[in-house]
Amino acid sequence: MALTKQDIVEKICEKLGFPKKQSTTIAEALLELIKSSLESGEDVLVSGFGKFCVKKKLERKGRNPATGEDAVLPARRVVTFKCSGKLREKVNGI
Repeated sequence: MALTKQDIVEKICEKLGFPKKQSTTIAEALLELIKSSLESGEDVLVSGFGKFCVKKKLERKGRNPATGEDAVLPARRVVTFKCSGKLREKVNGI
């Protein structure tokens, strides 16, 4: 099962002892800060966790899988994540 925003709020309540309303505000503020940084094209580095990067994808040829028609996919920006070595070790049980 995935960790949801509500789960994060509950963990903040448990571990830090903040009321639920304040924990929700903290979680929302953190996520908004990350989103606004990525939206402006800045990378987000969380030491010991990983790095979120915004990368540009150029316009390219594609194909509609339903009809088989050729199509041009527009240029866009995508968010990528590269985990830190510490996180990788923890996930792999090293």
